[in-house]
Amino acid sequence: MVERVCRERGLRLTPIRANVLRLIAEAGKPVKAYELLDWVREGKGVGADAPPTVYRALDFLMANGFVHKLSSVNSFVACHHPSSNQHSVPFLICDRCHSAVELEDRDIVRQLENRARELGFKPQAQTLEVHGLCADCAG
Repeated sequence: MVERVCRERGLRLTPIRANVLRLIAEAGKPVKAYELLDWVREGKGVGADAPPTVYRALDFLMANGFVHKLSSVNSFVACHHPSSNQHSVPFLICDRCHSAVELEDRDIVRQLENRARELGFKPQAQTLEVHGLCADCAG
């Protein structure tokens, strides 16, 4: 799907960008940049082992809405709907198993933006990360 979206948008999905995205998606949990660097160095796919190359790939993937950065845990997760443009989404992050669930709830995003504007604040970006225990860990 990402390849199609890149073609439609006129973007270039280089082998290192595709590899970084694949590694993040296959991890199944938030991934730190240094983990990605280690995996690339270990040969888990195509790519350069220079940190700037991996960071540039992450920048491209974030700018185009293919991955999200979870600021509170300094990690990256694949977007569950990469065909849409860059967007704000709330995340539920488990502090025990480190899973992250992307909430596709536009109402939450819209309510935060509206409330900010009511207070005279002009939102430019939004990050909402809720920490706790997932159903498996809490059960």
